[in-house]
Amino acid sequence: MNCAVLKNNILGIDEYNIVPLRREDIFLIKNWRNQQINVLRQNKILTDEGQVNYYEQVVIPSFSQSQPKIILFSYLFKNECIGYGGLTNIDWHSKRAEMSFLLDTKRAKDKKLYEIEFSNFITFMKKVAFDNLQLNRVFTETYDLREWHIRVLEKNGFKLEGIMREHVFIEGKFVDSLIHGYLRKEYEMER
Repeated sequence: MNCAVLKNNILGIDEYNIVPLRREDIFLIKNWRNQQINVLRQNKILTDEGQVNYYEQVVIPSFSQSQPKIILFSYLFKNECIGYGGLTNIDWHSKRAEMSFLLDTKRAKDKKLYEIEFSNFITFMKKVAFDNLQLNRVFTETYDLREWHIRVLEKNGFKLEGIMREHVFIEGKFVDSLIHGYLRKEYEMER
């Protein structure tokens, strides 16, 4: 399936690619989300039925919209889905979007691999956001539980912009939410 708002529906680096979210990957994603629920803004276990409904009622319609609120991708290595993410909460007037990312639970445990794969994904999202959609800003919200994730964000140019102290309650304790941002002008300087 193609996303109408994108000039290029497939982007690649070496053997890594992103493509608009494929239906065949939604149950893998559901499992990874349920396994990693403590680092996501998700407070209940996802079901197969709920995953199908979300794909059909939210994701598929977004493919044909000229200004979708979300653009989600399957993240592939050698054409096998290893993760997913994209741009969410897109504000077309203010030209900003939130970047989301989740890697296969097993792959996420290997810090070196995680850094490579998350860095490649960030490169893809910068191209989509700034070259393709002409956005001005990409931001993230990350719980401080994901220290390595935060390090990789910062290695890829994202700047810490704020901390929402004790923002969420996870596994019996309050944790902070960190906001990072990356601007078009930084992207243009980096190129």
